[in-house]
Amino acid sequence: MAGPSAQGGEGAHGWTPDRSAAGRHSPWLIATIISISAFMEVLDTAIANVSLGHIAGSLAVSYDQATWVLTTYLVANAVVIPMSSWLSDVFGRKRYYMFSVALFTISSLCCGIASSFTMLIVSRVAQGLGGGGLQPNTQAMLVDSFPPASRGKAMAVYGFTVILAPMLGPLLGGVITDRFSWHWIFLINVPIGVLSLSLVSAFVDEPPLLVKERLARWRRGIHFDFPGALLIALGLASLEIMTDRGVQDDWFGSPLIRIAALIAAVCIVGFVIWELWTARPLLDMHLFKNRNFAAGSLIVMVIGVILFGTTQFVPQLVQEVYGYTATDAGLVLTFGGMITIVTMPLAGVLTGRVQPRVLMGIALPVIAVSLWMMAHFTVDETFASIAIARTWQSGAIPFLFVPLMSAAYIGVPPQRTGNATAIINVARNLGGSIGIGMVQALFARREQFHQERLVSRLQPLNAPYLHAVHVLTRTFVSRGAAPEAAAHMAVGQIYAWMQRQALMMSFDDVFWALMIFVIMILPVVLLLRPPPAHHGRRAAAAADSVTEVAF
Repeated sequence: MAGPSAQGGEGAHGWTPDRSAAGRHSPWLIATIISISAFMEVLDTAIANVSLGHIAGSLAVSYDQATWVLTTYLVANAVVIPMSSWLSDVFGRKRYYMFSVALFTISSLCCGIASSFTMLIVSRVAQGLGGGGLQPNTQAMLVDSFPPASRGKAMAVYGFTVILAPMLGPLLGGVITDRFSWHWIFLINVPIGVLSLSLVSAFVDEPPLLVKERLARWRRGIHFDFPGALLIALGLASLEIMTDRGVQDDWFGSPLIRIAALIAAVCIVGFVIWELWTARPLLDMHLFKNRNFAAGSLIVMVIGVILFGTTQFVPQLVQEVYGYTATDAGLVLTFGGMITIVTMPLAGVLTGRVQPRVLMGIALPVIAVSLWMMAHFTVDETFASIAIARTWQSGAIPFLFVPLMSAAYIGVPPQRTGNATAIINVARNLGGSIGIGMVQALFARREQFHQERLVSRLQPLNAPYLHAVHVLTRTFVSRGAAPEAAAHMAVGQIYAWMQRQALMMSFDDVFWALMIFVIMILPVVLLLRPPPAHHGRRAAAAADSVTEVAF
């Protein structure tokens, strides 16, 4: 296979093969290897969702306490991502990447053998710190190893990690929890981590140019933006706590949430101001002057809202309304994952031939249609109709994600790739946290609204209600119940039906809100500048010549 220079040349938007992590190996091999650990990391953001009840029972804590298994991981992840670019530059990209994989693997083992809730939480924090360095480094390696002409296909390989993993997580977590033990949802990371560490050590290179830049940086003296790091760490951690704990803690009725919201607002605004002012920022906020990067970061947040919001919400729907098991709830998402396997490589190929904003302009309406289908679910919905609606969404997301990840880096200087990937991953995590928090907050409010409205009709002056009680009472009496007991059973049955209907209407309202959100973001796609005409021709030619071993 031709080397990197043959695939795009040095002049393609400032790209140079001197920064490639492939070395003498095929960049497609490197893309596959570094996607293994990235997949493992993203999987862990979703795999524990359906296992919290089992964890709570096993470790003798409440379900509310068990949700800290999710929160602590996300907080630790959010804290380290903004620092990943600096850590990579100072200690070496490959070295920091391997350290992150090792920390993630060891802490996964500790999570799996945890005998107390405290040990599990501490291990999850360490796991989040390790995982936070994987996503930005994976993207940076891909961007540096592939010229723009074939970057879309490379991002398609990486796309399996951030799209398939959240879809497969609930199913895998449900199967493992139902058939074995929740401990194994963490222990399965250990062999994958060891495999990843071995392959990265053997095949991924530290480019000589990056080594030269790192040594020069050490000679100039290491500068760390402590004020910026402190502000963004406190801001993102507080925001994660606020969005993740808001529903359980009654939002601003809780002192914890009020304090977290205040700290998040002050620190994030302070961070932006400080980074624009300081000479050596932790994250280069001037990247947002690049229209593609600014629009791309915003759309990445939207993808996080949709992907993480619905991935957490759909299993909740089928378990609470339809009574599915954890395994069956995961299966609803699996069919969408299967269609993603087909559309992801297709999106990678088309990204090199079709303007990114065209593909994204088609994908967003399809996602909106899938949410419209979900907004019309009833209490009698079948497994097939739920899976089909989810499949439309899953099939469209690659045509949004892949061209976006290619277009967002157009015009970003190679030496600022690390900063760019860190910012984009912060945006994705923020979107995910906001999506989960927004979905749960809206759901709780709408459930209360619908229950109050429906309960008001369950009174003696309502003729249909009295008729239903009379019919059900006769039915229970015919089955052997005493008349008085049958009357109580009839009222209880009607109330249960009412609760289920209120739940269903609340879920539908949330899907309506997400659909409107997607439609509102559609104009942002128009802000993306198309690649230059010569780049489009080169992309098409490269797409024909590159060996597509990943597909």
